[in-house]
Amino acid sequence: MSAALGTAPARDLSSSTTTVSRAIGPVLATATVATGLMSGLFFAFDVAVMPGLAASDDRTYVTAMQHINASILNPVFGAVFVGALAVPAVGTWLLHRSGLRAAALWSGVATALYLAALVLTSAVNVPLNDQLAAAGDPAAITDFAAVRAAFAPTWTTANIARTVLCTAAAVALTRALLLHRAPGARPSAR
Repeated sequence: MSAALGTAPARDLSSSTTTVSRAIGPVLATATVATGLMSGLFFAFDVAVMPGLAASDDRTYVTAMQHINASILNPVFGAVFVGALAVPAVGTWLLHRSGLRAAALWSGVATALYLAALVLTSAVNVPLNDQLAAAGDPAAITDFAAVRAAFAPTWTTANIARTVLCTAAAVALTRALLLHRAPGARPSAR
């Protein structure tokens, strides 16, 4: 009868919904892993890298941070850094489209938290990294203490904030993933 009325059969609509529904789990899992990796990276700086460097002399500190800042700019880091924003945003859209409002809300919160970490990175950490690079070759730097003092306290504090934001985003994504997987979470298909 639906063919006689010129409307699409119900199975076509449910097929599209099923495809979207099947994509949600892998998308949320990928988002959670990417956000967890970023949180872990920032956490490693908080508890190991920066305390280790803090115990070093000024020249070692400045030289090491210049090398770290240069080496982290690679395709693997870039993919995770950007993916930790893009993939949760896609997950939020998919959840919303599937009618999973509570899970979509948590995924949206995660996206906003990670976006805040990116804004902080762009506003504080990257300019400080650029300033440290502009200090030049360590062989030509005459006042390592001043270069370090202009960098370390603010960068370290901002990194702690990034860790908190990314960890909260990972927790929110975990909640979205659990809500998505919960029995009865999916709207009934007709």
